[in-house]
Amino acid sequence: MAEQRRDARDVREDAQGGRGRGAPGAAGEMAAAWDELVATARRTVSDGLVVGTSGNVSVRVGDTVLVTPTGVPYERLTPGDAVGVDLDGRQVLGSLRPTSELPMHLAVYRTTGARAVVHTHAVHATAVSTLVRELPLIHYMAGAVGGAVRVAPYATYGTPELAENMLRALTDRTACLLQNHGTIAHGASLAEAYDRTAQLEWMCRVWLTASSVPGLSPTLLTPEQVAEAGERLRGYGQRRK
Repeated sequence: MAEQRRDARDVREDAQGGRGRGAPGAAGEMAAAWDELVATARRTVSDGLVVGTSGNVSVRVGDTVLVTPTGVPYERLTPGDAVGVDLDGRQVLGSLRPTSELPMHLAVYRTTGARAVVHTHAVHATAVSTLVRELPLIHYMAGAVGGAVRVAPYATYGTPELAENMLRALTDRTACLLQNHGTIAHGASLAEAYDRTAQLEWMCRVWLTASSVPGLSPTLLTPEQVAEAGERLRGYGQRRK
């Protein structure tokens, strides 16, 4: 497969005019997707959702999954560092090794219509993952990810077992917690996957804060209330013309 792998510089040259200046297409889409992926990965650091090289981000372009490489600080990533694999995990783009959590990302793409996945080690979400099997319904934004957020049982990172546990927790959901590990969320775009990740971390922080008040227990919503909010959230925001 190595002889079929394209160097990331080839894709960048295609997009910038080295082979067909100004011509939009797969190369340009790939280059733009990589730029957005890097920006999203860097945002997970600046927003405090990951530390160092923990966590990872991916986006699907056609049958290629662009993904952050393993062990490389996000601020060092350049346009020439793009890493891509096919849906079977075979590397088709770049020379850097993909994230060790590739099995989780590919499992999501194989079983859902997701176009982007964000995985973090967010502090409050990770703390909650050690305390409960499901995030209590502390806020109606749970409706934005399909309902009560489940906790996938612990398994060693990067293993098929973890990917299987994650898929079960993601049934009818677009985000879940990973026990003693972190979060994973997917969406139709990097922006959507990131927003769900940030909302999940915020809900976990709210629940931990409310639960820490001595002598009091937080009021929780019912599944029906969350489902109603989820329906309303589907129409939230500006409609495209």
